[in-house]
Amino acid sequence: MMSEHNGKPQKKTGRRPKTDPAKIRYTISFNEVEHSRFLELFDQSEMKVKAHFITSCIFEKTIKTIKVDKGTVDFYMRLTSFHSQFRAVGVNYNQIVKLLYNNFSEKKAAALLYKLEKQTIEMVDIFKKVKKLTEEFDEKYLKNSE
Repeated sequence: MMSEHNGKPQKKTGRRPKTDPAKIRYTISFNEVEHSRFLELFDQSEMKVKAHFITSCIFEKTIKTIKVDKGTVDFYMRLTSFHSQFRAVGVNYNQIVKLLYNNFSEKKAAALLYKLEKQTIEMVDIFKKVKKLTEEFDEKYLKNSE
């Protein structure tokens, strides 16, 4: 279906307009600690869109206020940093595998991947220990404060 606009025929393409679009915006500013906590809660929610998560928090969930000591905040800041580094390792891992297969023979790439795999297994063991320590910390210090 074509319509006239400034004498030129136009096709009706694109997304249909929403019947009740969200036009009103609010902004919020976080310090580093608050931002870290926000990202942690967002990750736990398993939602994909931060705006939907914020809306859900405001309208659908009860909001708890908790007192967090400096040691706990420091722990979560470091854990968040660690989580970011873990994501970066995953990206680098994929890049290394591609480079190995592009730049070496299959036999040489397989040998190098074997070494990488051994290091990865060690890293997974470390991450399991970190996870266990985090769960123990959560049980000991955070669950009791509720």
